[in-house]
Amino acid sequence: MKKELLNKNKNVISKVFTLIFFLFIFILILRLGYLCVTGKVDGIDLKSFSNKRNTKEETLYALRGNIYDANGDVLAQTINSYTIIAYLDPSRSNGYKTPQHVVDKELTAEKLSTVLNMSKDKILERLNKDAYQVEFGSSGKGLTELQKEEIESLGLYGIDFITTHKRYYPNNDFLSYVIGFTTSLDDGTMVGKMGIEKMYDKKMTGTNGFVKYQKDLNGYKFPNSNEIRKEKIDGNDVYLTIDSNVQMSLETVVDKAKQDSSANWIVAVVLDAKTGKILGSATDPSFNPNTKEIKNYLNPLVSYTYEPGSVMKTYSFMAAFENDPNFDPYTETCITGPYTIGDDTIRDWNKTGWGEIPYQKGYTLSSNTCVANLIKNHLSRQKLMDYYKKLGFGSLTNVDLPSEYTGKVNFKYDVEVVNAGFGQGITTTPIQQVKALTAIANNGVILNPYIVDKTVNSSTKEVTYKAEVKEGDKVASKETINKIKDLMYRVVNSDSSETTGSSYRMDGYDLIGKTGTAQIANPNTGRYYEGKYDYITSFAGMYPKDDPQVIIYVAFQRSYNSKVLPETVKTIVKDTAKYLGIFEEAPELNKEVTNYKIENYKNKLVENVKQSFNEKGLTYVVFGNGTKVIDQYPNKDSIISTKDKIFLFTNDDSILMPDLKKYSYKEADVVLTKLGIKHKLDLNGYVQYQSVAPGSKITNETEVILN
Repeated sequence: MKKELLNKNKNVISKVFTLIFFLFIFILILRLGYLCVTGKVDGIDLKSFSNKRNTKEETLYALRGNIYDANGDVLAQTINSYTIIAYLDPSRSNGYKTPQHVVDKELTAEKLSTVLNMSKDKILERLNKDAYQVEFGSSGKGLTELQKEEIESLGLYGIDFITTHKRYYPNNDFLSYVIGFTTSLDDGTMVGKMGIEKMYDKKMTGTNGFVKYQKDLNGYKFPNSNEIRKEKIDGNDVYLTIDSNVQMSLETVVDKAKQDSSANWIVAVVLDAKTGKILGSATDPSFNPNTKEIKNYLNPLVSYTYEPGSVMKTYSFMAAFENDPNFDPYTETCITGPYTIGDDTIRDWNKTGWGEIPYQKGYTLSSNTCVANLIKNHLSRQKLMDYYKKLGFGSLTNVDLPSEYTGKVNFKYDVEVVNAGFGQGITTTPIQQVKALTAIANNGVILNPYIVDKTVNSSTKEVTYKAEVKEGDKVASKETINKIKDLMYRVVNSDSSETTGSSYRMDGYDLIGKTGTAQIANPNTGRYYEGKYDYITSFAGMYPKDDPQVIIYVAFQRSYNSKVLPETVKTIVKDTAKYLGIFEEAPELNKEVTNYKIENYKNKLVENVKQSFNEKGLTYVVFGNGTKVIDQYPNKDSIISTKDKIFLFTNDDSILMPDLKKYSYKEADVVLTKLGIKHKLDLNGYVQYQSVAPGSKITNETEVILN
């Protein structure tokens, strides 16, 4: 009985296991069928999963285009940047004949400390970490090609580099508000944040490419396997209208003006009168786009709006000439002195006026009350406003720079109209001022200023965009232009008792222009500041009179020395005239001074170059005791004279501190930058003190302070 029961149980168990087995096989077949049909397991596409595990994709990063000046000199470029890493895990050396990890940590720390801005102890602290690999913080990032080569020459085991790119501005704070700067996103993409870098960001960015290929278990590409490749497209290069020779002169002059006047800010613009090309734009304060120590993110050229003052009298007179062709400023007179409009009284800058004088004298003496008479007798509110707007005031010039402001030229009440006639109660920008001046330089035809000359495909060198002269409306007749030119000539060239602009007179240069002085509005009270120096002083002019080639606009806020603005303008005129060769017979240019176009001296023997300079009577300074020239300043094709200095930098590894006393701010910056010496410039004008004595040996730790 028991035996039969036992056999019966065995049969039941056997049937259960058989059933379970066939059920498992059935489920397996169903699962396999589902896999064959869908190619998915738990919602995961096996083919895609396999490809991801066995396919590698590498990004081919596009290079951002460079920015060049009109002569082809680099103003902004993308360079390789390196981050140093140290491999610490001994397993990395498995299978290699030479160590692939750091073996002697003490020696490695000691040698790296001679290159990195980091002490041996700090480096050793990193090397003693329990990690597969380590980096060295900010001191180990952003290394240059020279620093990388110097570290490689140390022959250290386990040291490697991660290659990235960074934006580099070789001239530091040169033209900084125009060029702008970039920041980098987490993926390394550079984004323009100011100036040309922002305005032409898309054109300079380019398009990344990629390469995909099958890899083995060790991550290496399978031999003879196919790859999918999309080539990168580098960004376009941008060429500016800026001439670095004009710009360097302009910045040097502005730096000195800042030192001599202690002005809150200064803006200076030089424009090609016949094309609208901006040749130079200098401002103070400025900033270094490499370090981005920026206090003000507005470009003064296009984003500073302020009451322009008496430079607007030029356009008020032009409006009167256009509205009344019979208006004769030499015979018709105006009554100066206090001028009452309702409850308000307009006064001249001397408080008393000059009695009854011709309108011509009212212009040269910059009489406010004479302008009040002008508007009353020859204009109206609407006609004055219409003419200002016709010249471009209150509107964007659409110059190729970001964040341009329009200013404000709205005025309604009688006193507002008169105030607007002499440049108070309205606001304009420097770029609007030079645009309006182009009408005078071109017989009444206004030109649009521009600062980008062309964009070029960085790979093929094909020109992808070329700027053209942009003519606007004809805003004045030739008769009006001749009258206003004569008035502007009298401002500069009349006796001091007849004009406010006699301090701008320059024999032989035929400069014409108009001075401006405007009170500064207090944004908190709605009134004007009343301090002795609470003014914006300016000069708007051009030369030569009969056929203007260059337009100049310079403005100071709160200058503490009234002589500095005229000196600044005259220096700009002399420098630009000399460089552009405008005045062949100007007395200041022909007193034992000879001009030369500088050549490319790189890779030439120092002695041969010196001999050539000596024969021409040129002034030069040689840095280092090498036999060959590896760099120079100024650059090729610059125009220099026998009064100018040329800097030659030789192939000498031993860098000694030069004597920079009496060098200009810009000259000192150029020399130290070319020599690769870290420095801080706490100065404007000329060097009087340097923290490192001349002849001292320079190391990686050396930082020079000049003031």
